[in-house]
This record gives sequence, structure tokens and C-alpha cells, in this order.
Amino acid sequence: IASPDGQELIKALIQDTDVVIENYKAGSLKKYGLDYESLSEINPKLVYCSITGFGQNGPRAEEPGYDFIIQGMGGLMSVTGERDDLPGGGPQKVGVAFSDLATGLYSTIAIQAALLNRHLTGLGQYIDMALLDVQIATMANQGMNYLSSGNIPKRYGNAHANIVPYQVFKASDRDFIIACGNDTQFIQLCRSIGLPDLPNDVRFTRNADRIKHRDEIIEILSNHFLTKTADEWVDAIYAAKVPVGVINNLEQAFQEPQVIAREMLVEMNHPQREKLKVIGSPIKLSRTPVEYKTAPPLLGEHTQAVLGRVVSSDKLAELKEKGVI
Repeated sequence: IASPDGQELIKALIQDTDVVIENYKAGSLKKYGLDYESLSEINPKLVYCSITGFGQNGPRAEEPGYDFIIQGMGGLMSVTGERDDLPGGGPQKVGVAFSDLATGLYSTIAIQAALLNRHLTGLGQYIDMALLDVQIATMANQGMNYLSSGNIPKRYGNAHANIVPYQVFKASDRDFIIACGNDTQFIQLCRSIGLPDLPNDVRFTRNADRIKHRDEIIEILSNHFLTKTADEWVDAIYAAKVPVGVINNLEQAFQEPQVIAREMLVEMNHPQREKLKVIGSPIKLSRTPVEYKTAPPLLGEHTQAVLGRVVSSDKLAELKEKGVI
């Protein structure tokens, strides 16, 4: 895109393009004449989405943004990781590029909204998406807890700030999760694990009480869970209709019967590898289900097909010789 030939190619494509998504630093494409103002003159119906670290305005707008930095700046790492008073305590980043992924999802929503508006008005528009904005927005209950109370949230490791017990526990062989969402479930949990009198203790009767006496109730449960295997506890608690589950590695996750039933593991033929395993789509549509027709393309695989819409094969060969494509 730094060459005039490359810029002209993009402008030719823009004439009948619905959406442009770009991830350059704020303002970078203006010098190439590929910013929204320039391209919308060619196609007023264009929906143009810019994704940057910090957005198009503000004191850090011109800086590049990285997921790791954004997780820290946006507060996510401050509530992720073990408590400071426990071994291994300290802020941790999430195991996947969370702000990158979430920004992609929010951008998809924004683009769909802009396309719907275009259907009504006939005009496209500019979408300014920032990783930091999305990270702040996805702080959810933690963010609102702070805004409503003024109390800065603390790290609870694998525990929940507002619900107890709602965390990872160690069994005699491995870890498992309990997500006890209300007082009724707590009663059912205690019955299922052989501690039916525990809810009668005034320290633990209501969730608010259990939050106040978090350390005491967790110590009682932790010691109790060491007496049996994770599978034994999971089976008993599951039968009581209390949310419970194991902690899988990725090999185990892809072998989960539920994951298989939902077709989240797909095999496809690929030019470089037969029966390539890929992650399936989580979107299940009743009338137009996802079809896995082609594997992820090789770099440049569709260049000829796409650009052939606007230039001749001879011109494409010339541009390839110049290094434009």
C-alpha cells in the first residue's frame, strides 16, 4: 500500500466493497489516501472500521497497542492472579490475548450495526474501535463494583469476589471447580458432600455471611475435599444439581463428549496437510448452518481471484514483478 500502484488497486476494489477493517496506528493510512475520508468519497456506502490500541483521539492515540499492555492498563491483570498473601500471588495476564479477541467481537457487532443503519439510510460510516476501550468495558461486575462502592477490587485467584464458594478446590488426585451460585445451591452442595449441618452455622448461612467469613468456610471445604478423588466429588455434586466441573488441558478439552457433540473439532483437507484439525465455529444457525467447505487459505492464495475483478491478468503479472502484490 506504500506504492501508488497498490493504493490504486485498493481504491478500485473499494468501489463495490461493503466493509474495510484496518489495524494500523491511528492516522497511518491518511498519507496513502486510504483513510475513511478518502475512501468514502469513492464509495459513500462504505463501512470503515479502524482497530487500534488506544483509539483515534486522546493523549496516547498515536501509540501502538499490545494486548499484554492493554490487559495491564485496563485493570484486568489487577484482578487476575492469586491473592498477594498467598504463594504465587501477584498480577497475571489471561492465557489468551483477551483484549484482542474481545475487540474483534465488539468490532463485529459494531460493523453489523453500521450495515443495518446503511440499509435504512443508504450511507456507511466510520467505526473507531480501541483495545483499551473494550478492556474497560469488559471489566463487567468488577468495574461496576468499584464505581458503585469506591472500593478497589482485589485479586481472588480462582475465587469469585461476590460469591462463596465459587472457586477451584484440590481433591486427593487433582483440582476441580465448584460454582455455587446461591444459598439454595449451597445447602444442596453441603448435603451432597456429607456436611449437611454446615449451612446452619450462622457464619455460612447466607452468601453475604460466607463472603465475610470466606477464609473459614474455604478452609473447612478444602480440608474435606482432600479425602476423595475429583471424580468422586464431581459425580456427587453434579447429582445434587450444583454447578461443578473438572479442569481440562486442551487435549482433554477436545476429547470432552460435549465438545465433540457440538462439533467444535473439525477435520478438513488442506493443500499442505490432509485431515487438518481446526476449531469449529461456536455459532449454530438453524436455517443457515456453518459449512466447512475450504480450509484456511495459504498466503496469497486468493490474490489473483480478488484483484482479477478490477485489473487484467497482464497487469497483475506486472504488479507482481514490481513487488506490489
